Amino acid sequence: MQRYPKFKSSIASRVFGVFASKEFPPALQIAINKSYVSTMKVDLSEFEEAKNYPSLNKLFTRKLKHKRLFNINEKTLISPCDSTISAYGKVKHDLALQIKGFSYSVRALLGDYIAKQEKDRLEGGDFVNFYLAPRDYHRYHVPIDMRIAKAVHIPGKLYPVNFKWLKKIEGLFVENERVVLECYTKENQLFYMVFVGALNVGKISFTFDERIQTNAQGALQQCYLYDNLWMKKGEELGMFEMGSTIVMLFEKESVSLELKDIAHIKFGQALGELSGKTTHCDTQRNEQGDAPLIP
Repeated sequence: MQRYPKFKSSIASRVFGVFASKEFPPALQIAINKSYVSTMKVDLSEFEEAKNYPSLNKLFTRKLKHKRLFNINEKTLISPCDSTISAYGKVKHDLALQIKGFSYSVRALLGDYIAKQEKDRLEGGDFVNFYLAPRDYHRYHVPIDMRIAKAVHIPGKLYPVNFKWLKKIEGLFVENERVVLECYTKENQLFYMVFVGALNVGKISFTFDERIQTNAQGALQQCYLYDNLWMKKGEELGMFEMGSTIVMLFEKESVSLELKDIAHIKFGQALGELSGKTTHCDTQRNEQGDAPLIP
């Protein structure tokens, strides 16, 4: 099993993580929180006030105060997060756009634990890159009823993933630490969700498996297999402890994306529709009968 070297960016991120997790005296903590909110232009209209978070990390990983609605149609794919869509399009000759003028290898991004035949299914399929800025809501959710078959943790560097750095380093997503989820819809359509670490992202965590530990000293590449692990659209999937990026990759002709006029997108907003035959959806409806509530 390949052991990855310690990177300076990873060490810096761990140090920052210690600071962010520390609970300072109330007056000082409130000042730190308010300064962060003001500097990063964080919109707290859906969250608790800045003064209510006992550490900067609790502010980063804040929960929604109220529930959001999303489209209950089982074919509708929703955004897993609040983010800016930095690039989207088709996978061509194993390449997807990182940002205009820069690309990355899909095969390299997914790593060695994803089978060649599964990677082949992505050629000609769609990809979407979601950039979570420091001001965004940092939790991510399930975009469609799905089965998680595999999770792969790939240690690496922690370059920043903002637009400035995306324009500087070719294949930045492949350089950075990441977690790859191999997912299947009810109709067995394959897609991947890749959670890419970044500078000051102390941890990428998942609700379904606490064993996945990112930005850890002496980390090894790890693969976790799951038997019949199903999650429903809208469920909380995990969180970044600071801003980062999610890449979604779909097998050819499995989705029809509707992103032409979208720049910033919110969790629960429609991305497009799944193709193929649908099956019965047992998601409970709310009082209006047209959309479930998201915690």
